[in-house]
Amino acid sequence: MVNDLLSSSAIPPVSFANAELGGEVHQFFWNWENQQITVVYEVLGQGTPILLLPAFSTVSMRQEMSGIGKLLAPYFQVVALDFPGFGSSSRPRVNYGASLYQHFLENFVTSIFNTPIGVVAAGHSAAYVLQLAQKHSSVFSRISLVAPTWRGPLPTMGASRQVAGIVRELVRSPIIGQALYKLNTLPSFLSFMYRRHVYVDQGKLTPSFINYKWHNTQKPGARFAPAAFVTGTLDAVHSQAEFLALGRDLSVPLMVVMGESSPPKSLANMKALAALPGVSSASLPGSLGMHEEFPEAIVEKILPFFQTSAV
Repeated sequence: MVNDLLSSSAIPPVSFANAELGGEVHQFFWNWENQQITVVYEVLGQGTPILLLPAFSTVSMRQEMSGIGKLLAPYFQVVALDFPGFGSSSRPRVNYGASLYQHFLENFVTSIFNTPIGVVAAGHSAAYVLQLAQKHSSVFSRISLVAPTWRGPLPTMGASRQVAGIVRELVRSPIIGQALYKLNTLPSFLSFMYRRHVYVDQGKLTPSFINYKWHNTQKPGARFAPAAFVTGTLDAVHSQAEFLALGRDLSVPLMVVMGESSPPKSLANMKALAALPGVSSASLPGSLGMHEEFPEAIVEKILPFFQTSAV
């Protein structure tokens, strides 16, 4: 049963989507650009809620938070979601950008929860959580960021906003875009990207694992949100200074978990955020996919952090 700490506006469980964490699957209906977007989220456990936000990527889905979620569920009520345009949520052809996800996260949190909650945010979702915490200091009780990033792949590689914008529109186009997207979601390419900067143990990248991820990329409308992420359109900030400003003077306790094998630029940003006054931190094995690859090590570090404020 959904804990009474969730708002009464929460939609009853539905059966159209699989339970990735072994919990109850729910729908949240949200409108953007005159289109209704169905967002899928899953609830597991009892107690004080902790929201789990997956990293943005071509294969983003709540399943990547399942290890952390199952380990936290004996102590908290875990709520894991698929962002609009990803996972089991609907994927309409809207203009995916930072504004969409800023508004979505604010609407979701304030509609679903009626008490301050904990949050574990992976990768690119970090800046959105920090922005919301700065805007509404009472929505989160504690924040843990796992391998936090703020800049999309193309900008990180040095592509200008103009070039990134051209690539984004190409991928959104009907014929060329679908062809480009198919090439960039081939199982062989997904495996290459995971080996390069997502997982550190290549033995975990089995054919069945990659095939599962590939199937997630083949749903109708699947290319639109990932195209926005890859080209930097989902970047909530545009400089390290802006990113650090979000973590500075935050009224909510913050913990940063860093992956020791993360790409150099990403790791430098993590370390800079972790070095801010008052921020707790931990450095663990892993890279940008550490939240999925090493959930046990992460929960061992973040569980005491969240239990400090648990009722």
